[in-house]
Amino acid sequence: MSQSESLTHINSDGKASMVDVGEKDITRREARAEGYIYMAPETLALVKDNGLKKGDVLAVARIAGIQAAKQCSQLVPLCHPLMLNFIGVEFQLEDEHSRIRIETCCRLSGKTGVEIEALTAASVAALTIYDMCKAADKEMHIEGIRVLEKSGGRSGHYIHGQETSLSGGAG
Repeated sequence: MSQSESLTHINSDGKASMVDVGEKDITRREARAEGYIYMAPETLALVKDNGLKKGDVLAVARIAGIQAAKQCSQLVPLCHPLMLNFIGVEFQLEDEHSRIRIETCCRLSGKTGVEIEALTAASVAALTIYDMCKAADKEMHIEGIRVLEKSGGRSGHYIHGQETSLSGGAG
């Protein structure tokens, strides 16, 4: 398999190219992603108690994640502009690991997947938490940004950690 056959954003000349999705069927597509931001237990307590001067950290991070998913094509050069039907951003405060788990979900009926939108939402939500908490905690770090699940389209259903029968991955 040549590089242009395995990498969908590389044309036959080896140059970056936007994928032509014009002939694809419109299907219901969904992607879920996650990420984690680790922080000191005291910082996590401030987030939980809404005790930071900048305001409600999780409310702002939720809006930031939603906005980021909507702006994906402005951030990622070969990403198609999409009319998303749903964007969800949820948080779990995990005291035992001194972290916040971020899970995002993006859905649409369209011709291309929404993995990048879900990943971008998780990433920007984590960055927003970092920004809002950085005065209280310089040691925070972000880890584990990944696709959890995707469905719809030619490549089928993918769940992180489960083997797929498709050659070349879940796409």
